[in-house]
Amino acid sequence: MPLTRREFTRQSALTGAGVALTGAVGALATAPGALAADDGVEDADAQGHGGYGPGYGPLLPDPQGMLALPAGFTYRIITHSGVTKLESGEFTPSNHDGTATFDGPRGVTLLVVNHELKGARSKWQYPVPLAEGLVYDPAAAGGCTVVETRRDGRTAQWVGIAGTSTNCAGGRTPWGTWLTCEENSDRAGENGMTKDHGYVFEVDPYDRRANRSPKPVKALGRFDHEAVVVDPRRGHAYLTEDASAPNGLLFRWTPPHGFRHGRGQLACLADDAGVFQAAKCYDSGGRFVDDLSRAARIGTVYGVDWVDVPDRDGTSVDVREQFGEQDVTRARKLEGMWWADGGAYVVSSYARDESPGRPHDGQVWFYDPRRRTLTLKVLLGVNAAPGEDGAFDGPDNITVSPYGGLVIAEDGEGVQHLFGATERGRTYPIARNDLNGSEFTGVVFSPDGRTLYASIQTPGILLAITGPWKRHARRD
Repeated sequence: MPLTRREFTRQSALTGAGVALTGAVGALATAPGALAADDGVEDADAQGHGGYGPGYGPLLPDPQGMLALPAGFTYRIITHSGVTKLESGEFTPSNHDGTATFDGPRGVTLLVVNHELKGARSKWQYPVPLAEGLVYDPAAAGGCTVVETRRDGRTAQWVGIAGTSTNCAGGRTPWGTWLTCEENSDRAGENGMTKDHGYVFEVDPYDRRANRSPKPVKALGRFDHEAVVVDPRRGHAYLTEDASAPNGLLFRWTPPHGFRHGRGQLACLADDAGVFQAAKCYDSGGRFVDDLSRAARIGTVYGVDWVDVPDRDGTSVDVREQFGEQDVTRARKLEGMWWADGGAYVVSSYARDESPGRPHDGQVWFYDPRRRTLTLKVLLGVNAAPGEDGAFDGPDNITVSPYGGLVIAEDGEGVQHLFGATERGRTYPIARNDLNGSEFTGVVFSPDGRTLYASIQTPGILLAITGPWKRHARRD
């Protein structure tokens, strides 16, 4: 049943102007040590400038020129494009992106790593190798690798899927597989492609045979996909779109009646199975919200309706262009997502002239499927000096930390960080890219919570970070 404007307005009146902030994160501000909204900071201009607060202290330059970390932390290179090799003897592909971790046998950690390689294979020195039986489109350069890491430091790598395009983010499923998303919707015949792209594919890190003859999950739409999460209770999938002119959309897929999730089940669906919809938001006064950039205050709560997509495959018109100005709510650079606290954390990296609302350098929203609301948890003000080491901008990949709060990979201008935010809402640096200006990607903890994995996207370096992690109290 849709949440009508009248219902949401009534709920807002009963609960007060701001529905209580819930979940593991709370409301966040923008600079290291900044205070949350409940400390008196209520918008992106009101930034605290204290010390490093609840984090791990200042970042120390790396003698090796790779990764600056706080005292007591160390890193290890797991894979390095053009340096390390797959089991087949071919070099690790480049342009690492979205990543998930999985428990393996006898202390092994398995990782599935996306490779965001767009266009023809000839454009790239290290494309994903065309492993026999694992290729969707032999013309495309992208795909995933599976990485096995052992406690003694030994690693192994192999191809999970090949012949896909621009594998950006994705999402881990509740049943222990990886959904890799193509952030490119070239049709067969465009840019050298031999098959249509813009789909989601399932990759099983445990069973190589399950990945043979890859088939797109067309029920999840064809567009410039970014990330996907699955509600383990209700079975819905939520998907983000990184696009502009017009700005992208937040989608929801509802499985057909009687469908049961599990390994390989998505590939068995009909192309039009289930209901595929886009989000439409209302403010507490029942007024339609055309773009998420309209939210200028941390704690903003919108009600959400879901509007059917006319043609999820975008046969003649791109999905996001099938709606009128009053039909759906848009946002610029809808990026990473993470399922936790009974809902989905959703990133919008920035807003500028392409967005109708207030410019910002990052938002993180929390979608509560029970309340059918979006709550603004993070609002990063425009970073006036991105070349200086200090404030953060351009959140992208995101994870919820086992120690409380969020860990976010920065894809902004200038200096690039991994940064954290406590449950109370204080932000702090975790790592800085001292190698080059490339973004961080694929931020995710190991299943036991001891290791934080992340990649420097270009050239493609997967790093394992360890140190004296600590649980952040709600009252820092």
